[in-house]
Amino acid sequence: MTPETYKAAIFRGVGHVDVVDLPFPECGDDEAIVRNVLTGICGSDIFAFQKHGPQSRIWIDEEFGHEAISEVVQLGKDVRGLKVGDRVFVNTDKAMRDPRRVSATGGFSNYLRIPQCEVGYSLLPIDADLPLRTAVLFEPFVIGIRGVKVLNPQPGDSAVVFGAGIIGMTSAIMLKWYGCEQVMVVDLSEYRLENARRLGFLTCNLSTEDLQEKAFAAFGRQRAYPSEKCGARLYVDAVGLGAVIDDFARIAPRNGSLSIVGVHKAPVALDLTAVSFNNWHIHGCGDGATEDFLPEILAMMRSGRFDLSSLVTHEFPIEQINEALALAGRADEAQKVCISFG
Repeated sequence: MTPETYKAAIFRGVGHVDVVDLPFPECGDDEAIVRNVLTGICGSDIFAFQKHGPQSRIWIDEEFGHEAISEVVQLGKDVRGLKVGDRVFVNTDKAMRDPRRVSATGGFSNYLRIPQCEVGYSLLPIDADLPLRTAVLFEPFVIGIRGVKVLNPQPGDSAVVFGAGIIGMTSAIMLKWYGCEQVMVVDLSEYRLENARRLGFLTCNLSTEDLQEKAFAAFGRQRAYPSEKCGARLYVDAVGLGAVIDDFARIAPRNGSLSIVGVHKAPVALDLTAVSFNNWHIHGCGDGATEDFLPEILAMMRSGRFDLSSLVTHEFPIEQINEALALAGRADEAQKVCISFG
């Protein structure tokens, strides 16, 4: 028996989210109704809650959230390839057939109607036996895998990841998955760096340690322009601040390769002579459809090689979403914060 209403989080502006009751949706012949079970809070959600702006692609007076792991509760007669009870990921940029909703599919609502539902496109099947706190990291791993693949990591490579937030952590994990021998995670938050160490990564806390010294000790030294650099070839900027570009320029060797995954909101300075003489390769945040990465990410999750569930540090009910969003923005207190619908 379906409920008459469901709980939905409505974004009202900086620091203000309302939880309201909405009518339970009707399911058309080519549609599906899913119940969100656990939804991660993304950096775009935090940015909207703290500052808001068009970069977040979250809109005032609308539902939002986009990292939902869900279960199918109703199917229209024309939908094939799914059954009631299946666990799915609501595909961020496809599910609602609306580009405005790429970061606002409605993951912070208890139920969603999926129009023109197509398995493998609108909804992506997720293993039911994966721990829920592992499965909910699927979307962050899509971002991590895109940023890493452009670097073409090879077995035996070494890498430096700037940022120990969830995107930095998923990037570091994928670098290890692809065979990198050593990966160093760089941040200011000791709380998050401790999580990185627990997962087997080298770390550097910029508030107490010298990055160049640690990089030389971990990766060795190489001749480069205009002075010696470390031996790590691959770099991921999962922060989006000019200081990261400065640090890359300090330590990246000849043929070093940088993927910029963090969103820079201000211009940065970079010595193009150093880029030229060192033959540095600088990439965007990668490309590829979410659904195309599904098999690879699920294979990594199934392997059990990494304690992924430990990255989810807090769960809140939907009624406490304002508190959850505030905590998610405090790097020294939380890693991944989620909204749980029980």
